[in-house]
Amino acid sequence: MAIYEFNGVRPQVHPTAFVHPLACLIGQVIVGANCYIAPFASLRGDFGGIEVGEGSNIQESCTLHAKPGEACRLAANSHVGHGAIVHGAKVEQNCLIGMNAVVMDDVAIGENSIVAASAFVKAGMLIPPNSLVGGLPATVIRALSDVEIKSKAAATRRYQVLAADCHRSLLLVG
Repeated sequence: MAIYEFNGVRPQVHPTAFVHPLACLIGQVIVGANCYIAPFASLRGDFGGIEVGEGSNIQESCTLHAKPGEACRLAANSHVGHGAIVHGAKVEQNCLIGMNAVVMDDVAIGENSIVAASAFVKAGMLIPPNSLVGGLPATVIRALSDVEIKSKAAATRRYQVLAADCHRSLLLVG
């Protein structure tokens, strides 16, 4: 896998986390237990830090980055969909960032929230817990139901199983 030391700082990856060989981690990056980091994900801890909480997943072609001296923090059980960008935001536990969504600097997303696919969450926005957010620019659309929150948690658990399955059975054959 492409893991690079930068300015004397090496990424830290928990042994139970799975980082695909085609993902790239640079510098000040911490990946917690039971995480799944997919191919072509880029976690650039060169200017600021990147923290991926336990049980989280970062899917294909995602970018996590932060401005100098800041951090991009994903709490436990975060779920970042294919092609999403999270830049210098704080994402609380059990949140979903939808496919191709963009979440900018100084955003705080409350626990159990979902950012819809292709949403643009502008800098400094504060999202309350249990919210569905979408649009360009994003707004809070409504509160999520308990069923929706449980469904999101179940989807994240599938990626935690995938991380373990990849450790056990993923083989390069060509």
